[in-house]
Amino acid sequence: MVVRRILMLVIVGTLGVVTSCGSDDPSSTATVATTATAGDFATISPQEASTVVAEPPADLVVLDVRTPEEYAEGHLDGAVLVNFYDPDFADQLSQLDPAVPYLVYCRSGNRSGQTLTLMQQLGFASAADVDGGIVAWQSAGLPVVVG
Repeated sequence: MVVRRILMLVIVGTLGVVTSCGSDDPSSTATVATTATAGDFATISPQEASTVVAEPPADLVVLDVRTPEEYAEGHLDGAVLVNFYDPDFADQLSQLDPAVPYLVYCRSGNRSGQTLTLMQQLGFASAADVDGGIVAWQSAGLPVVVG
């Protein structure tokens, strides 16, 4: 319950901030303000995300939107892989439970930022994007699972 509150405070505290970038290069990440239309969406730092992952609410889904090859090189513990480049990516997202909170990440924030926009359009209730993706996560010295 405490972790759920932390996640919601982080999301509400940064409501309307979505990471957007023109490439998957972390140096090109730009932050823009937007209005959440379907629910609570935010971009949070790797440190904030690690706090949520350390004590996740029972229904939190950690969503990795990279390729299977990238996933195998290292991913967050317990992450569910949904390949952004799959032709049926939107259909796969629509099969997920829109009522539970999601923590979404990719390599640097491009694909996960686009995924948050799509999740809003699909009517998801809440999701947070890890700012800078797994590159920033690892640069912060946070753990990943290989394989």
